[in-house]
Amino acid sequence: MAKLGKRTRAAREAFAGKENLSVEEAVELVKSNAKSKFDESVEIAMNLGVDPRHADQMVRGTVTLPNGTGKTVRVAVFARGAKADEATAAGADIVGAEDLMETIQGGTIDFDRCIATPDMMPIVGRLGKVLGPRNLMPNPKVGTVTMDVKEAVEAAKGGQVQFKAEKAGVVHAGVGKASFSADQLAQNVRAFVDAVNKAKPTGAKGTYMKKVSISSTMGPGVSIDVLSATGNAPAEAAE
Repeated sequence: MAKLGKRTRAAREAFAGKENLSVEEAVELVKSNAKSKFDESVEIAMNLGVDPRHADQMVRGTVTLPNGTGKTVRVAVFARGAKADEATAAGADIVGAEDLMETIQGGTIDFDRCIATPDMMPIVGRLGKVLGPRNLMPNPKVGTVTMDVKEAVEAAKGGQVQFKAEKAGVVHAGVGKASFSADQLAQNVRAFVDAVNKAKPTGAKGTYMKKVSISSTMGPGVSIDVLSATGNAPAEAAE
């Protein structure tokens, strides 16, 4: 077995035996052990009682974190004419049509969010196999296929986070940086959990929110008491 470094051992010892903490306790623990030379991201992972292979159990949506993510988000927009100008004025990093499609097909994906006007979808649709697995495919359900390009770009730049349940029913996302205050991180965690809670699908059975945990980029994870995260009892399917 590989020998653990001093920092890793210390972090594991600090987290040992601690679970189902309040949001505030978990945030303080993660912050105090994020000691890398760079500003670590704070990430949340939620285990949900869903099977996203079934359409009526898919969980997806967006949430604007009250304190942003602390991350610079690069936005690409598929648009022409006045809408392309609108995207550029709103702060989009890359704007194009067929030229942007060709760039992506060539293997260059230099953006974190992709937005498209509805008339661009025949072009964007050709990129499904490239953008889909990266969760970058524009989708009207999360507001990234829209004529309101200005609002979509500003939301993406302003701390809006997309979420989508993966195969095992896990949702994860970044909710800030270790340099954020404990209050800022706690607010972001609760906002994210609330959004996922509200996105509960009609086909969910039994306990919807099974486990919530947070971690820093280089640190261990710690579980949060679901009641503390939601302010309510875990969402249950109707009898």
